[in-house]
Amino acid sequence: MILEYQKENYSISTDPAKLDISLIHDFLANSYWAKNMPRDVLVKSINNCLNYGVYSDNAQIGYARVLTDYSTFAYLADVFIIEEHRGKGLSKWLMKCMLAHPELQNIRTWMLKTHDAHGLYEKYGFSAPEKPDTIMEKRVVKNYPG
Repeated sequence: MILEYQKENYSISTDPAKLDISLIHDFLANSYWAKNMPRDVLVKSINNCLNYGVYSDNAQIGYARVLTDYSTFAYLADVFIIEEHRGKGLSKWLMKCMLAHPELQNIRTWMLKTHDAHGLYEKYGFSAPEKPDTIMEKRVVKNYPG
């Protein structure tokens, strides 16, 4: 199911054919959370997720992806708006669009990790884990090589 949203000269689409892989890779490979991410790793992650592209006059200016089973669990990842388009409410609009997806309305647990955007996500119901002692992780590789 491909979803499209329009607001002034901005749009959001779940159509993977519209994604600018080079722009996404350039941003993520220079981000604090995916520094040096290999392009093939990005492509594989895109191919296995629900993707949201944010566009200004058809040029991609943002991205986010949801890893989900479409029934009980969703993990929000790689959310960004490029610098020139920040401060216009686009990340808030993107969050609203993702959370409103018709096939994600029965999700019991949404998760994400963030270093610096707690304020944004709190507006959409995200919070520190109620029982952090019940959450575990396994880190195999701390960072991408390079």
